[in-house]
Amino acid sequence: MTSIVFMGTPEFAAPILEALIQHDYNVLAVVTQPDRPVGRKHILTASPVKKVAVAHQVEVLQPEKIAGSDEMDRVIELAPDFIVTAAFGQFLPTKLLAAAKTAAINVHASLLPKYRGGAPVHYAVMNNDAQTGVSIIYMIKKMDAGDIISQQAIPIEKTDDVGSMFDKLSLLGRDLLLETLPKLIDGTAQARPQDETQVTFSPTIKPEQEAVDFTMPAEMIDAKIRGLRPFPTSYIILAGRRTKLWKVTVLPEKTDLTPGKVVRRGKHELVLSTGEHGTLQINQLQPAGKPKQSITDFLNGTEDALNEGEQVVKL
Repeated sequence: MTSIVFMGTPEFAAPILEALIQHDYNVLAVVTQPDRPVGRKHILTASPVKKVAVAHQVEVLQPEKIAGSDEMDRVIELAPDFIVTAAFGQFLPTKLLAAAKTAAINVHASLLPKYRGGAPVHYAVMNNDAQTGVSIIYMIKKMDAGDIISQQAIPIEKTDDVGSMFDKLSLLGRDLLLETLPKLIDGTAQARPQDETQVTFSPTIKPEQEAVDFTMPAEMIDAKIRGLRPFPTSYIILAGRRTKLWKVTVLPEKTDLTPGKVVRRGKHELVLSTGEHGTLQINQLQPAGKPKQSITDFLNGTEDALNEGEQVVKL
């Protein structure tokens, strides 16, 4: 039976691990992040990958950092046929990669060489890409730069956000891995090098990137909101208050108002101006310190006038 050490942490990786176990691969151990405090009560919580491993009585290793750790020594001792990573989020030392008898491979959520790095799904949605996908690559010391063994694309719908795309890409990655592993085992897999002239990167989202620039076209504002939803979320300064944006609608109408002004306000409607004379309907938002609200509830509860023509978004 082919043996595997699986390395991953978030929800994206959990169905992939589950599938390996269900398809009778011998998962010797799982390497995942340590339990973290979650929520307002800071309850110590296991990662989604750990929960799958525990449910199937698979050994769990949880180093804060894999390089030089006792847990790394344990993986080397296990000498698996494959090391499989999916959203693990750390560089693996060459010594660890070499512990895999057949190969160390990574399930990466982009169409490499586009979007190497830790936030490929966020950037694909934020940049309003028509599609993204999954690439299975050989792991080398350079980040996400190994030869591509297999790859499959999937469209990004205008209703998709990071949450829905993670769900879709997780299942796509699961199925592509199950299709790819037998070819690696019998030696029929054919890999191709990445085109270094086409490389782009997707570094971890920084707090300053969460601010929405209303001088952008309405369609790109919508893409950014979806590209940061449900985490880490986007925000504007609306009538002087930091406000998260959850749902908007790009309208076909144009306006002569400069960006960030009220085009129209009603009992159930707030339309703002954007770059390139666009208009954006705000459907759901969240003022600082308050829960998510429909635009109707927000307008009923706000003391701000939000008069038509008024500059309400800080640029």
